[in-house]
Amino acid sequence: MRKATIAVLTAATLVVGGAYYGLADALDLAPGPLSAAEPSYAVQPFPTPSPVEAPGPQITGLAADAPTPSATVLSGYAGTLAGDSLIPGATTGVSVIDVATGTELVDHQASVPLTPASSNKVLTAWASLSALGGGHRMETRAVLSGGTVTLVGGGDVLLAADAGDPSAVVGHAGLGDLARAAAAELTGQGVTSVGVALDDTLFTGPAWNSGWESGNEAWVGQIQPIMVDVTAYGSTGYPADPAMEAARAFSQALSAAGITVTGEVTRAAAPAGATKLASVQSAPLADVLSVSIKASDNTMTEVEGRVLAAATGREASFTGATQAVREQLQADGFDVTGLTLVDVCGLAKGDKVPAHLLTQIIARAAGADGGTVGRDLLTALPVGALDGTLSDRYVGTSAAGVVRAKTGSLDQTVSLTGTVVTADGRLLAYSVIIDGFPEGGMWSARTAMDNDLIVPLSGCGCRG
Repeated sequence: MRKATIAVLTAATLVVGGAYYGLADALDLAPGPLSAAEPSYAVQPFPTPSPVEAPGPQITGLAADAPTPSATVLSGYAGTLAGDSLIPGATTGVSVIDVATGTELVDHQASVPLTPASSNKVLTAWASLSALGGGHRMETRAVLSGGTVTLVGGGDVLLAADAGDPSAVVGHAGLGDLARAAAAELTGQGVTSVGVALDDTLFTGPAWNSGWESGNEAWVGQIQPIMVDVTAYGSTGYPADPAMEAARAFSQALSAAGITVTGEVTRAAAPAGATKLASVQSAPLADVLSVSIKASDNTMTEVEGRVLAAATGREASFTGATQAVREQLQADGFDVTGLTLVDVCGLAKGDKVPAHLLTQIIARAAGADGGTVGRDLLTALPVGALDGTLSDRYVGTSAAGVVRAKTGSLDQTVSLTGTVVTADGRLLAYSVIIDGFPEGGMWSARTAMDNDLIVPLSGCGCRG
């Protein structure tokens, strides 16, 4: 009985208290959603703002007269890194170039060819943008010959299975849209039943690189010229035949659009006299590259290399892609001495690149003559503590927001290639490769790189 009495009194108290609070709320005497008070429109003076002291060193911003860092001090950073106990037995290559003058401030074994890991993607990105232009688009076509509609892959591996999204990069073009457009054309021609074939002959040679170690299937798929959103496969494993999966998605969409599809999807090159029914195009190459660089997507980069090879008249194979990249770099005036390419994505340990070459490319991209190629390349690079493979790196350090870089990581190699703005506002291009440390030492090597070189570069007020 006593408990029941207390419960009743408590409830009554809450009701009364709630009523008074509601009244206070309505009169704006307490915070809440109600308002019964007359609004006051008396003009109030703006408060005088108090300056807030920003934490840490402040970047003065880029300026033509920003002080050039001391080459001696910067070389000291490289020397400290090379001698760090965290990377026993490794060979370290470091190149730092002052973008404004083109002067190389650091050359620590910068001409020694080392395994670059995914910094290799910088070479492919520059070559592709330079040869094809950032506006280049990959076309996927549907053509008709006899009673067969052939889906022709053109290098777009970000296709949506159904409708595309013109505002997006991934899924910009859709196989469903292509099928519906093709179905409308077929219906107009009085065709109601067809077979479907896949033409993936744009690429030639093996779909898997013999230079890739066993176990790398988790990091790269079969290299084919058509796929449904390759970025979706990373954590779940790549399908055995992504091009055929795309063709089956197209076939199903064609059937859903009212065309009877007979038999299974086959593989065959489109006949020379086939009639084009419809086509869809990818997002511009500059945007596609930004996706692949920020995520360090190996499959996308290898596809980009083969698209470059095909567009420039070379065999669209692993060999042709590496030749296309090398020859474009040479044509653009870069020194490719010591360059060995087994692939164009950097997954092969047999790739050998001097740090100096990578820095040359970044310095050109960031410099006055970098043009749209340079701007597109730099825009694609992840930013420290912000996005891509650098999203959780340099948080809370002077490098946050001022380091742009392509990362590289293999079991015995780490690298970083990009730009950094010093505390004095000087823009530097750099590449660092640490190659040959013991297995399992990747995190230690990355820690040494960041603590000994990258963060000190960003915080440098070391005027020469």
